Amino acid sequence: MHVLPSTWAFRLKRFPNGLAKKFKARFCIRGDKQIEGIDFFETWAPVVQWTTVRSMMVLATRMNLVSAQADITAAFVHAPLGPEEHIYVRQPAGFQRDGDLVLKLRKSVYGLCQSPRNFFHYLSCHLEKQGLIPSKLDPCLFVGKSMVVVVYVDDLLVYAKTDREIDTLISSLQAAGICIRREGTAEGFLGVDIVRSGSSITLLQVGLTKRIIEAVGLCSSLSTCIGTPAETSPLPKDADGSPASGSFNYAAAVGMLLYLSGHSRPDIAFAVHQCARYTFHSTRCHALALIRIGRYLKGTLDKGLTMTPSSDPCVDCFPDAVFAGLYGHEDSQDPHCACS
Repeated sequence: MHVLPSTWAFRLKRFPNGLAKKFKARFCIRGDKQIEGIDFFETWAPVVQWTTVRSMMVLATRMNLVSAQADITAAFVHAPLGPEEHIYVRQPAGFQRDGDLVLKLRKSVYGLCQSPRNFFHYLSCHLEKQGLIPSKLDPCLFVGKSMVVVVYVDDLLVYAKTDREIDTLISSLQAAGICIRREGTAEGFLGVDIVRSGSSITLLQVGLTKRIIEAVGLCSSLSTCIGTPAETSPLPKDADGSPASGSFNYAAAVGMLLYLSGHSRPDIAFAVHQCARYTFHSTRCHALALIRIGRYLKGTLDKGLTMTPSSDPCVDCFPDAVFAGLYGHEDSQDPHCACS
């Protein structure tokens, strides 16, 4: 019998503006100790594409749809383990009793490699029972006769013609045993503030931007702003350069910047991707390039991505002329070479 160790995970969950929302303590399994073929078999689970979320925001504005957010509490433990999965774990720290007793899991506890897959299958089945069919283009997009649901793990973004339809869906899922609650309209999703002004939508991440500025050491009022996020010349490898000073965590800053540029600040995407190339061997010039991005963000703190839906429902496709720097490796006539 293979017994897995357990642990506790403590986390601070924030609102999109950066303020503390709640403190969470979660009992987790050490999934890194699982053995494939014994403790788990299949692990893949889909995650919604951000292009899907943006598209739904545009369609909702254009079609005057009502929106709502919903959150599933302790999501993974809703999903049962498969009949072929027999998993034993040690007792949680602080709650041990009777010495050498171990626990046999019946549900997909957090930390297990297969938990995301099991929960997505569990939630998909319940949504399909409500008449919502997963899209062939994005399995996390569920479409019904008068309602659309976007699923990101345990967060749901619901669009419908009336509030009553949304309330009916939430009530039906609660009646099916899912601990789900409605959290108001879609004014923030996945850490992104959604600001509506007439027919336009602006996506903002002011809270994350402030944390990035703080992370790279630019909180002081003496730190000057700058008008562009990068130099006009490409960022070199700088193999012989001096190592980064270590005054901030380079990899963590790059991670936050990648999330920011991919969701609400495409103007820094090129500069961020240049810095991301050297995450595992950063030098002083790479650290200075990150600080430059921080100085630019400090002067454009209130900026975001603004989308104004047109009356034409057609989708425009823009080919990627640079092929992400892979010159000569792509066919310019290939329709798959496109930026989303």
